[in-house]
Amino acid sequence: MREQYRTTVLAETDLSRTPMDQFARWFKESVAAGLHEPNAMVVATATPDGRPSSRTVLLKKYDEAGFVFFTNYASRKGRELTANPHLSLLFPWHQIARQVIVTGTASRIPREETAAYFHSRPHGSQLGAWASAQSTVIGSREELTSRYEELEAQYPEGSEVPVPDGWGGFRVVPEAVEFWQGHENRLHDRLRYVSEGEGWRVERLCP
Repeated sequence: MREQYRTTVLAETDLSRTPMDQFARWFKESVAAGLHEPNAMVVATATPDGRPSSRTVLLKKYDEAGFVFFTNYASRKGRELTANPHLSLLFPWHQIARQVIVTGTASRIPREETAAYFHSRPHGSQLGAWASAQSTVIGSREELTSRYEELEAQYPEGSEVPVPDGWGGFRVVPEAVEFWQGHENRLHDRLRYVSEGEGWRVERLCP
């Protein structure tokens, strides 16, 4: 299976001043193009001895401070990031022949920021965060749904659900951000911002 990418050239002069500004431009264009869940990203983590794992997570916020997502801190990714904060994010925007690859470090966001986001979630999603001990082995789906129903009775629609102690956000501070644009004959554009002092250096990579 092979496809020729026919897109416009991505030149250094086309880039924004910072990678977060450039990401904002591309993210808005991915939304305008009608991509399904353009905020879906592959989060790759590793244990301190280098054993990797990856999964798809939804980006919930981005600004000049970095990229934010939420999870159970006791999940596999949560445990790995606590022990080894280095990670990679990949936004696979295949339909428009683009990718964004972020490498950096993650740290937990303040509790009040987590609480503000948690209470903005749908009621069912709030209960789900309590019902699921993410990444742990469970005997059956019935165990999970039974726990959810217990919580639903305890916290009916309209009541305030407390924020789980072990649930919250990670902010990824980028050290490098690559913008990949596909082209014919596999002569893709790969422009990478690399953190340098108080600013950013842009370098072009061979495809």
